[in-house]
Amino acid sequence: MLTYLTRRAFGALWALIGVTSVVFIILHLTGDPTSVMMPPEATQAEMDAFRHEQGFDRPLIVQFATFALAAAHGDLGLSLRHQEPAMGLALERLPATALLGGSAFLIVLLVGVPAGILSALRPRTWIDYAARVVALIGQSAPTYWIGLMLILLFAVRLGWAPASGIGGWRNLVLPAATLGFFSTAKLMRLTRASMLEILGADYMRTARAKGLTAVRVALGHGLRNAWLPIVTQLGVELGGLLSGAIITETVFAWPGVGRLAVQAVFERDFPVVESVVLIAATLFVLLNLAVDLLYAVIDPRIRYA
Repeated sequence: MLTYLTRRAFGALWALIGVTSVVFIILHLTGDPTSVMMPPEATQAEMDAFRHEQGFDRPLIVQFATFALAAAHGDLGLSLRHQEPAMGLALERLPATALLGGSAFLIVLLVGVPAGILSALRPRTWIDYAARVVALIGQSAPTYWIGLMLILLFAVRLGWAPASGIGGWRNLVLPAATLGFFSTAKLMRLTRASMLEILGADYMRTARAKGLTAVRVALGHGLRNAWLPIVTQLGVELGGLLSGAIITETVFAWPGVGRLAVQAVFERDFPVVESVVLIAATLFVLLNLAVDLLYAVIDPRIRYA
């Protein structure tokens, strides 16, 4: 196990270095953001002074070397817009994103898995057809459209929930439902397919022939053997939810990492974009590691030696 964790740690480190390097190069190939940062009335001398102060007048390889050296010490620089540590700005927004992503994940877990199981246990019935229609809509409709429809219905027409902002639990309902809708539909279809494959196995027919109830067969034998692909997908979805739901946070004016990333891209605030990407990549790496370790708990045949 220790050897496996060591190998994964080195692999994660190289993955983070690679992602950060690619993002740095792509951002800087778009040109320096001096014209965006400086006011319209700024003189050429002032723009040149700003460009020199930020190091944008140096060759790209020199800028990258400077960035890599500072990043190795945990310093991703100051935000060009706010003149504050870029990583600090991103970390300040992380709790809001974690709250939204965690709430959406609960919806995905508590709705997607049971609906997929029920659909598999009642194939070609109205329950199955209803679940498949909901899953089709969830994976076809754009997230921003779902969010706008929920705002029009529950915030504008019915007035049951606020349309934007962060606050009490009522502010969380609409953005969490919007963010979790796509992932719920995907997990519902995956759970249904996995369960249908398991339910047709020989040992499942044997369990039913022994007189076990349908619920015990489905949950005690079927779901236990169908967990691996479901857990894999759950890890991927949780990483996407926590790393910054850009569209959802923008539609609902949710002050999270995703909205900060959108603002930083439009303002060409390179250090903030790089900080957000590094946080997102780190979350994905840690979640993938957690899912891999969870495999051994779900399936005793899996060993990490």
